[in-house]
Amino acid sequence: MIDYKLLEALATVVECGGFERAGAALGLSQSAVSQRIRTLEIRLGQPVLVRSPALKATPAGQRLLNHVQQVQLLERDLAKSLPTLNEPSARLRIALNADSLATWWADAIADFCRDEELLLDLVIEDQDIGLRRMREGDVAACLCSSPQPVAGARCVPMGSMIYLPLATPEYIRRYFPEGLTETALRDAPAIVFGPNDQLQHRFLAQCGFHGSFPHHLCPSSEGFVKLATTGMGYGMIPEIQVREELEAGRLTSIATGQQLEVKLYWHFWRHGGGAMDRLTQALQSNRISHR
Repeated sequence: MIDYKLLEALATVVECGGFERAGAALGLSQSAVSQRIRTLEIRLGQPVLVRSPALKATPAGQRLLNHVQQVQLLERDLAKSLPTLNEPSARLRIALNADSLATWWADAIADFCRDEELLLDLVIEDQDIGLRRMREGDVAACLCSSPQPVAGARCVPMGSMIYLPLATPEYIRRYFPEGLTETALRDAPAIVFGPNDQLQHRFLAQCGFHGSFPHHLCPSSEGFVKLATTGMGYGMIPEIQVREELEAGRLTSIATGQQLEVKLYWHFWRHGGGAMDRLTQALQSNRISHR
């Protein structure tokens, strides 16, 4: 049986970023908090925290934190039927892609989080690999492009994001004066979100190009658009993120009529309780295709 006082100490240390602040939050001395962490590590047989160079949970510690979050959600449901219980504040760790966060996600869940007083711990991952975080026990839910749920979880569709290959008109005149030739695709600087981002490669394969190409790495959705609008490169950008730029002509497609559709799915553990079900309902009511 897990001692939840030990898990509470772990969660508070990580959330507060240190033992002293965690002690103040829990009403304990710093040494008492440290002792609880040591006891947890002894019982577990492995460390749950990395102390340096920066304090963070180990993979085992993160799985325990994920478990704590799910228990808190269940306790919130219990408190609704037993009002004499103190309803705990809950924090939910979710993995999602940066483009969703920059576009439709906040509007979809804002009312729910405010009404439920739910705090989010968002982990930004590419839509092609977010499910790995959930499979490893690092998050309680994720938004990703895989329709295949992990064991013990549910999966519901959230609609699609349409990506267009966009650049400034000046950039297109400079690098694609004769259209999407092999030489142009080989030489034109592209913008790629990160090493796990395959959208650019999928677009180039769709154009019949499979070679290497120069590219900027920009792990920020807002920064990605900024690089494109300043003419530094072309890249795959969600249409819903740059409607104003498209209407104003600041960005335009390098391949008129071509696009990539990325279907997104919401994955969550079945034992997340009523709060998780209500969050899922909120997302389904405001999913991408409804916007």
